[in-house]
Amino acid sequence: MFRSPVIDLHCHVLPGIDDGPATIEGSLALAQAAAAGGTQVLVATPHVSWHYRNDAGTIARLVGELNERLAAEGVASADGTPLEVRTGAEVALTQLAEVEPAELDRFTLGGGGWLLVEPPFTPAAPHLDEIVLGLAREGRRAVIAHPERCPAFQRNPEMVARLVGEGFLTSVTAGSLNGRFGAPARRLALDLAHDGLLHNVTSDAHDHIQRPPSIAPELAAAGLAALAEWLTDAVPRAILDGGEIPPRPEVAPDAVARETPSRRWLRLRR
Repeated sequence: MFRSPVIDLHCHVLPGIDDGPATIEGSLALAQAAAAGGTQVLVATPHVSWHYRNDAGTIARLVGELNERLAAEGVASADGTPLEVRTGAEVALTQLAEVEPAELDRFTLGGGGWLLVEPPFTPAAPHLDEIVLGLAREGRRAVIAHPERCPAFQRNPEMVARLVGEGFLTSVTAGSLNGRFGAPARRLALDLAHDGLLHNVTSDAHDHIQRPPSIAPELAAAGLAALAEWLTDAVPRAILDGGEIPPRPEVAPDAVARETPSRRWLRLRR
C-alpha cells in the first residue's frame, strides 16, 4: 500500500453542522481514524444546500475550535505530523445562485480559489453541464464532487469529459471504487480513472464507523497505487495553494477493472 501523505479534500468532520458528527467527540474520532490512515490534512467541507444553510463564518469558527482540540489531544499521522483541518465547503449546484460572490470566495477549499461543488442526486438534472460552465464564465475554478454518484453523469458521461475539457476537476469518493455506492458509481469511477478524467480521490467521510475516512485501501484495490501520490497529495496540495495543477504522471494504473460499456463513448471520441 502507498505511503505518501494524504490530503483529504472532502470530509464532513465538523460537529453539529450537517450530516457529519453530531458532537466534537465524534469529530475527534473521525479525525483520529483519518490520521491513523495516513491523512495529514483534512478539509472540512460541510454541506451548503437548501437543507444545510451553513455560512463561512461558522465553518471557520468550528475549524478553529477543532484544530485546538486536535492539538490538545496530540492527534497526528503515523510519521508524527500533526493533523490539520482547513476550511472549505461542499456547495450544492442548486444553491449557487443564492450565495453572494464574497461568501463563495470564503467557501473555497483552504482559501485556494477552488470551489467544491456537489451535483444533484436526482434522476433528472436538466442543463447540469451548463450550470457548471456558468462558474467558468464567472471566472471561478471548481472541483466536481463525486461525479460518479450523479445519475445524470452516469447516463451521460460525455458531460464529465466536456467539463474536464473546460478546466474543471473531478473528485471521486474512495468508496465508489469498491462498489460501496453501487455498480453504476463504481463503473464510472473506474472509467474516469482509466481514461485520465479523474484528478482526486477523497473519503467524503461522515463519521469513523459507517462512513469512515478511508482512502488508501480503496486506491490499492482498484489498481491505482501508482497514481496515489498525485491523486491524494500533489493535486490537492496545488488546489489548496491555488497553484497550477501538476500533470498526471506518465504511469498506467496497475490493474484497473475491466472495460465497461460506459467507456464506448470514450473510444468513439478518439
